[in-house]
Amino acid sequence: MANYTTVKELTHFIGGEQVPGTSGRFSDVYNPASGEVIGRVPLASVAEVQNAIQKAKEAFPAWRDLSVSKRADIVLKFRNLLSANTEKVVELICTESGKTREDALGEITRGLESVDLAIGVPHLMKGEYSVNVGGGINAYSAKYPLGVVAAIAPFNFPIMVPLAQTSMAVAVGNAVILKASERVPMTALYISELWKQAGLPDGIWSVVNGDKDAVNELLQNPAVEAISFVGSTPVARYIYETSAKHGKRVVALGGGKNNMVVMPDADLEQVVNAFISAGYGAASQRCMAISTLMTVGSETAERLIPILKEKISALKVGHFQDGADFGPVISLQAKQSILNSIEKGEAEGAKLVIDGRNEEITNNSKGFFLAPTLFDHVKPGMEIYEQEIFGPVRNVVRVETLEEAIHLINQHELGNGVTIFTNDGLAARKFTTEIDVGMVGVNVPIPIPVGYHNFAGFKDSRFGDGQMFGPDQVRFYTKSKMISERWIAPSENNNLSFAFPSNK
Repeated sequence: MANYTTVKELTHFIGGEQVPGTSGRFSDVYNPASGEVIGRVPLASVAEVQNAIQKAKEAFPAWRDLSVSKRADIVLKFRNLLSANTEKVVELICTESGKTREDALGEITRGLESVDLAIGVPHLMKGEYSVNVGGGINAYSAKYPLGVVAAIAPFNFPIMVPLAQTSMAVAVGNAVILKASERVPMTALYISELWKQAGLPDGIWSVVNGDKDAVNELLQNPAVEAISFVGSTPVARYIYETSAKHGKRVVALGGGKNNMVVMPDADLEQVVNAFISAGYGAASQRCMAISTLMTVGSETAERLIPILKEKISALKVGHFQDGADFGPVISLQAKQSILNSIEKGEAEGAKLVIDGRNEEITNNSKGFFLAPTLFDHVKPGMEIYEQEIFGPVRNVVRVETLEEAIHLINQHELGNGVTIFTNDGLAARKFTTEIDVGMVGVNVPIPIPVGYHNFAGFKDSRFGDGQMFGPDQVRFYTKSKMISERWIAPSENNNLSFAFPSNK
């Protein structure tokens, strides 16, 4: 039981200030590395969410009408403040998510890429112009912000995903409401203060903490024009269906079951290092983590397994201050779910190469730690193959040909990321051409694009027509208006005509 006399009571951020919760409902925030409660986050009532929406709605017109260069200047100031306070943000991320310092720094760097792109909004907001399309008519397009938009963020990237969801939304002139994960709310509240210091008008950026009640109000409230979501596939589908039903623009990114295909000609030392880093980093709590090593050819797996076993067994799991390779999973419930997956894999007949149920790590720590697990001889149809496991349990699937690998990957319902390791250019071309996955790597373990390229999966990894990162954010967070204008000279003769305009 938490000692609430020593636990920080958190707030919402509405109308430019920290606002205590009034619903009387709270959720505990844990330090996953110690298992201790470090905060109580208020769960917003419908009325509190409506208040945030109203504040955003009132602030929107003045922000929309501010020149795009002045908006970009505020985004630049925010970027500089975030960069100057990196150490504080690292501390928050490590404390509430359990990440290592190196991982937190990498997350901040990738988050800044989205802010950097948003600083270039004056160029990205430009429309098109055609002179004299016919009959002295000029035609041009212009982009306008939508109004109030909302982002619903996951726990696994406390700053990168919120920045990717919201930076461009702010820059193009919208008022943004962030529903941060109730498991990692402190980072979101801190960057709220940085936005305020940067000069962002009150009401343009809000953080509402909450559960499904808060989410449903954002999805259903007619004043909210667009929804951006990142999370699991079942929730992403619900977000998409509910938002679309209420007439909103929506992008909902779901889970991934990402494969690394290894051809017989690949450098196995590089493959092993890439797989371990991409598979087990952040305790495998990444939607782009490699979950399955798919080996092509009868000898490839036999050569790989001994190297994998040696290197994975040497990984250090622990607190971010102890030089660990990766830290805990996010919660006790997550830990138990992962342990259940290991039991299920054994029951279904997969071969347990490395058992992460390490007595010293799993049972003798107050934190939510699990050592890495590796299964071999995993088959399609097994639960550990079909379902995304958000924890350090990885699989080896053996196939005979590249065609078989492509077929299996394309048959899976998820299509977030995939990569192939090979020195054969023809094999790489065949793979990148035929694979039905949104983000594809060639000798790149985590094929997540840089912030100025678009990011999105295929199939049940994405619902809606938007993307993360990249210039598509401008399209998603704006509406385009097409204007045709003609200036008529006083002496011009305008005869009555019922013919459809032909622009001659």
